[in-house]
Amino acid sequence: MSSSKATYSHLTKSGANPGGGSAGGRNMNTNRDYSINLSVQQVLSLWVQGTTLQHFTEMWYWVFLWCLFSSLFVHGAVGLLMLVMLQRHRRGRVITLVLVSVGFLASLAGGVITSAAVAGVYRVAGKDMAPLQALVFGVGQTTLSVIISFSRILATL
Repeated sequence: MSSSKATYSHLTKSGANPGGGSAGGRNMNTNRDYSINLSVQQVLSLWVQGTTLQHFTEMWYWVFLWCLFSSLFVHGAVGLLMLVMLQRHRRGRVITLVLVSVGFLASLAGGVITSAAVAGVYRVAGKDMAPLQALVFGVGQTTLSVIISFSRILATL
């Protein structure tokens, strides 16, 4: 095992594949090395060793990080806009800080739950996830959050 591989991934030994997964007709008693890609650098560069995400932890982490970074981008842009628009207000900076932080924490909590749901569905179905799919799911969660926030759907409930 090279030292660069050890710095970018966490290695686990696993025998039988409990979720069915992509084991197919392989012998369930053989021990294999599975590399779990949990590096932020790998996520942002869309690089993964096996070209697919196979474990629940990998899928959840990749989808969650894309949701986190897209949410940070949206909340950062909105926070900057609020600072510019409320610059003459006496408590504009405090209002901006409170609203952006509460909005980000709410989307963060929602991102944790929905990313786990997406990864759970993929894992139970025995499917592997491509890194680009993780990007689409993560950014899609933020996009849906923005659409629901700006629409009047919640007001009708």
